[in-house]
Amino acid sequence: MSAPVSTVSDAIQAALATVNDPEIRRPITELGMVRSAEVGDDGVVRVELLLTVAGCPLKDKLRSDITAAVGAVPGVTGVAIEFGVMSPEQRQELQAKLRGGSGAEEPVIPFAQPGSRTRVYAVASGKGGVGKSSVTVNLAAALAARGLSVGVVDADIYGHSVPRMLGADGRPTRVEDMIMPPQSHGVKVISIGMFTAGNAAVVWRGPMLHRALQQFLADVYWGDLDVLLLDLPPGTGDVAISLAQLLPNSEILVVTTPQAAAAEVAERAGAIALQTHQRVVGVIENMSWLELPDGSRMEIFGAGGGQTVADSLTQTIGAQVPLLGQIPLDTRVREAGDEGTPIVLAEPESPAAKALGQVADRLALRRESLLGKPLGLKPAGR
Repeated sequence: MSAPVSTVSDAIQAALATVNDPEIRRPITELGMVRSAEVGDDGVVRVELLLTVAGCPLKDKLRSDITAAVGAVPGVTGVAIEFGVMSPEQRQELQAKLRGGSGAEEPVIPFAQPGSRTRVYAVASGKGGVGKSSVTVNLAAALAARGLSVGVVDADIYGHSVPRMLGADGRPTRVEDMIMPPQSHGVKVISIGMFTAGNAAVVWRGPMLHRALQQFLADVYWGDLDVLLLDLPPGTGDVAISLAQLLPNSEILVVTTPQAAAAEVAERAGAIALQTHQRVVGVIENMSWLELPDGSRMEIFGAGGGQTVADSLTQTIGAQVPLLGQIPLDTRVREAGDEGTPIVLAEPESPAAKALGQVADRLALRRESLLGKPLGLKPAGR
């Protein structure tokens, strides 16, 4: 005797509720994407699914996930999926649902709100060429591999390189006024390089840079992130100032090399915290040494630069700034970045990957700051 239709239908709905939209990472039933799901006398389930946009790049992923989930329901002999597209009104409803309010509300930066639990790290350097972007993408991948929800903003508008290094070759999807960021290795990422044709140069002045950063933070749907990393351009220019205005609770990670000249410039990048009232969470020394076949180390760029920066910033700021880690020079870091798979994933047992993983562990285990958080205290009545 076959199971009652109502029981099978309930099981099908429960199965559909286990399928997440690949971009939004929430159940398709919750997002209003399932228009209908009916089982015929032949046991074939016909599902009508509404996509956010007609050219959804992850349609095949949705098809396979729905087929697998619904096909596993007892009594189902097959799954047929028909794709439709949401109407403008349905997209507005989705946008309002994701933002938690009216779709007409002015977008806000969720990470700047007092109740935000996202740890925001701005990865800065005094000069280019110290491996700041490599450190950023590897920390992001390592934190994601530890089960955290991670996002990366490629805020180096002129020298954007994060998408290649993370292997994020997808294009953002737009839902009304919201942008769905591509994901790679479990990391959500957004970059100006995803909106330019080919390898075109971006020629913008300060106000445009500020607006671009604002849109990356407010118009992109990040979901509930544990950690957000921003790969800043070198120096203390427009983007660093805009970041302090848009995300005053963000913390600065300073990347330098052991070289004395690089360390001096890195101190300036960290010392900007005095003017912006941000916290410097620590210093990362990159390209610390080259390990030779006989086990010895060659200090190609000198030694001690990272500790010098940490000590100098501790004295200048008046708060402890630790040296979080020393990353050895390894050609595999560059090779992995060119291939789009960070070394912490490609070769996790390599010395550089282990050092980066230790830094990620320290960042992941940091206690949440109470800065800007409401404590729920009220003045006592008289």
